[in-house]
Amino acid sequence: MNFVGSKVQESKGQSRLAAGRAAFTLLELLIAVVAFAIVLAAINSVFYSALKLRNRSAASLEKSLPLTQALIILKRDLASLAPPGTLAHDLQTSPTGSGATSQPRFGSLAGAASGTGSAAGLTSQVGPDFYTYSGLLDTSSPWPSVQKIAYLLVDSTNRNALGKDLVRAVTRNLLPSGNVAEEPVEQLLLADVAEATFFFHDGTDWLESWDSATADPKLPRAIRLQLQMAFEDRASRQQPIELIVPIVIEASTNAPAGGSQ
Repeated sequence: MNFVGSKVQESKGQSRLAAGRAAFTLLELLIAVVAFAIVLAAINSVFYSALKLRNRSAASLEKSLPLTQALIILKRDLASLAPPGTLAHDLQTSPTGSGATSQPRFGSLAGAASGTGSAAGLTSQVGPDFYTYSGLLDTSSPWPSVQKIAYLLVDSTNRNALGKDLVRAVTRNLLPSGNVAEEPVEQLLLADVAEATFFFHDGTDWLESWDSATADPKLPRAIRLQLQMAFEDRASRQQPIELIVPIVIEASTNAPAGGSQ
């Protein structure tokens, strides 16, 4: 009996020892909690960085959308330039001669000077009047595809604006009855513009002015638009945005084809 009792007590002691070894000590629990906290902190840091990058990318994309859309419209207008003809007048940066009265300049003659429109007295036209084939034809508007387009720099109504608004003024009715000029439809293209300048390529150099009445060829080989965006300080100043559009339309001239007979 003593032998059997000692064996029973020995087996009970071994089971208690095995049960004690199966449990975690307080130190082991603390180490596990600390490791888990470190892993969670690392995951939170990676997630926060990814979220911040996503928000920055979305804000940058949203900010670039108006500029991209404006450049698409500008490129379409300049690429569809119409040669001087019945509806399209000469391309002149400073209109002169008999055609000058039919090409009013915003800020000096047209709506801005007469006090009409929302931009009265606050508008200055940049570049000449462009006659283009970019007009859309539909059943509700009895106008051809040729339209007159002027680009204006208008004082912004937003008090927090850094610069002016680049506005596209479109005139569809180029043959008004009774010599009553139609008020152009204004479309906001881009905000916070400091300066917009057009340059014209004659095949050799870039020129700041153009007159198709005296130039040969009548239309430039290409047109370059330089946009300087407004900035808060010198540190945020950026390089001007440039858009170069080749002109593939050939305007007719008075020179005989093939030379002298």
